[in-house]
Amino acid sequence: MDKVLEVRNLGKVFGKGCSRCFDETGPKYETNICPHCGSVVAAHDVSFDLYKGEILGIMGESGSGKSTAVKNLFFDQEPSSGKATFFDEGKQYDLFSLNAAQKRHLRNHRFGMVYQNPVQGLNFNVSAGGNIAERLLMNDLRNYKEIRDRAIELLRRTEVLTERMDELPKNFSGGMQQRVQIAKALAINPPLLFLDEVTTGLDLSVQAAILDLIMEIQQERGTAMIAVTHDLGVIRLLAGRTIVMKYGRVIESGLTDQILEDPQHAYTQRLVASAL
Repeated sequence: MDKVLEVRNLGKVFGKGCSRCFDETGPKYETNICPHCGSVVAAHDVSFDLYKGEILGIMGESGSGKSTAVKNLFFDQEPSSGKATFFDEGKQYDLFSLNAAQKRHLRNHRFGMVYQNPVQGLNFNVSAGGNIAERLLMNDLRNYKEIRDRAIELLRRTEVLTERMDELPKNFSGGMQQRVQIAKALAINPPLLFLDEVTTGLDLSVQAAILDLIMEIQQERGTAMIAVTHDLGVIRLLAGRTIVMKYGRVIESGLTDQILEDPQHAYTQRLVASAL
């Protein structure tokens, strides 16, 4: 299998940090706040691999560090430590040593991101079709008809009525905004897609439709995805492998079926039991 992403010892500390931050935080201490310097250890020593066509789940409650890991990889935040390598068409990119222009290039041309809050992923001052057009223009598509045709194709694919493509996203429901955000993220056929709590706050029927869409995209395009969620149902449906995080640490990882059927860590056991 082709490896798309390799992450080793990723860490993120908010605050000045001190020599005792890692020794007295984490699941054992039931906190990610250092008692000595007050820094927040949002993530520590996070490692995983991701392969072409795979959906990797990162599961945990609020404050577990799951979203921090993705935000570091998508360059929304600067990591404090670690290494991440992106493998793309025979090239390797050391993500955390790239300059600003190189990071912007990967964000615009090779990565896709779907945020929990569509306000972060969409420009609410331009139409649904205009959001997709912005992404296509970044990738040197200049022909107006080609851009519009591609926008129509993507909106149809994500089940947004094409007659609404010239409307502003603020006029759409939350589920429809998420669909537009997914269409925008897919506009350039990125080999790597990040999904950060994409179904939170949506009605159950809308959640199911969004998840079905994500699975179809994965099967059709072989897109590698990282799905961050606190929802066991989302993990069960989407992810072939799963990482469980708590207080910034990975406490369990493996095949999703194994983790859900035979969780080893007490925290994962409680999570699974609460969902039954």
